[in-house]
Amino acid sequence: MTEAPPLPEPPPAPAPTLTSETLLQGGREATILHGGEVYRLRLTSKDKLILTK
Repeated sequence: MTEAPPLPEPPPAPAPTLTSETLLQGGREATILHGGEVYRLRLTSKDKLILTK
């Protein structure tokens, strides 16, 4: 008796989409904790985002 081929893995779920307004909550800066590290997301005066460690 032959074995059925393994089922293909489902595609990964799409990445969540978050607006900068959601992340910044009306401010100009947010702190993000990741892997025990602290990152800072800032909105610049030219309306750009900068992520720093």
